[in-house]
Amino acid sequence: MNRQKSFESDGPSLYLVPTPIGNRSEVSTRTLETLNLVDVIACEDTRNSGQLLKSLGISKPLISHHEFNTTQSIPGILKLLEEGKKVAVISDAGYPLISDPGAGLVEAVIEEEIPVISISGPNAALDALVASGLSTKHYLYYGFLDAKSTKRKKELEQLKAFPYTLIFYEAPHRIEDTLKDVLEVLGDRKICLARELTKVHEEYLRGTVSEVLEICEGLKGEMVLVVEGNTQQNTTPIEEVVVKALALAADGMKPKQAAAAACAGTRFSKNEVYGEMMKRK
Repeated sequence: MNRQKSFESDGPSLYLVPTPIGNRSEVSTRTLETLNLVDVIACEDTRNSGQLLKSLGISKPLISHHEFNTTQSIPGILKLLEEGKKVAVISDAGYPLISDPGAGLVEAVIEEEIPVISISGPNAALDALVASGLSTKHYLYYGFLDAKSTKRKKELEQLKAFPYTLIFYEAPHRIEDTLKDVLEVLGDRKICLARELTKVHEEYLRGTVSEVLEICEGLKGEMVLVVEGNTQQNTTPIEEVVVKALALAADGMKPKQAAAAACAGTRFSKNEVYGEMMKRK
């Protein structure tokens, strides 16, 4: 049991401080107060963070903390906290820990019963969600899909039946291939592609997957892809889906393509249908 009262201790603390995702005027008063309060700031890239902090008029010692040096950085940060220091963790943009390193550090600090305090601030996923025009009642933040198409499709297959709005981060050089995989696995759902959020070239592309695919080539900037959840409450039994797939295969379609076509809009994955097809051959 760990019970933390964040504002009743003036001792060592770890502060999780989000930074602007583009527009630096979104820095809050509390963010500035916290960064000025701490003794040390841990960041992904000391050069990038150094430039940001300089523009904010903040001069603090910086230490490197990223996914490739955690075996060294976590013990180092724990030592600083044990010495009574206050430490802030920031990422290059947005919240630390959200598609960024930091979970291992937070777990280690909590185990030492040192306060971990989160500061409110910018978040690209939520910015994109609330302006997407899609349902915000229930949503699933997934982060980055795999860079390889085969693995990415498997991930999408696992998400296919979810009725919740899906939120992904994606790099500009992969967005076209990702949308093609989304179209193949999830179907032509409504989506919103948000890019360059809070920056001067901010843009929201709202439409179906196929519509956005037509104009996404060459788009730049960090992207958030918001995808409509599965709205088809399909109760079709798998037997009926397999029969349809076998009929398509008998007409000359390749078995895996037949399985994919037959399971579209159902709660079954292509692999499930294909497996049943093979049993019945």
